[in-house]
Amino acid sequence: MTLEQAIRSVLGQYTNFGGRARRSEYWLWTLTVVGAALVALLASTVSEALGGLLQVALVLAVLVPGLTVLVRRLHDTNRPAWWLLLLLVPLGSLVILVFLCLPGQDQPNRYGPSPQEPQAWMP
Repeated sequence: MTLEQAIRSVLGQYTNFGGRARRSEYWLWTLTVVGAALVALLASTVSEALGGLLQVALVLAVLVPGLTVLVRRLHDTNRPAWWLLLLLVPLGSLVILVFLCLPGQDQPNRYGPSPQEPQAWMP
């Protein structure tokens, strides 16, 4: 999955909390958001008002799509969105990070078919 495909996929499904998301889709989206946050941070060194405006706009623009791709990524590892409640306890974010790094299930699970594209080297 390319960066453009990941962004299109996340933004195209920004209200879809069902289904599954591949690791590449989640991590490329996260990379894009971090890059945009760095741009907003750099803009705040030039103009505090402009940087603040960009930061607020960024948060509003990526909050819902980021949450949906996070839930779909957990679904790919066959975990419900309730696991996000671990973010409320100390060290729970590390557990979520491990789940996000784990490979998804190759076979269909209760959240749908595998989003994994067939590999070119497989017969």
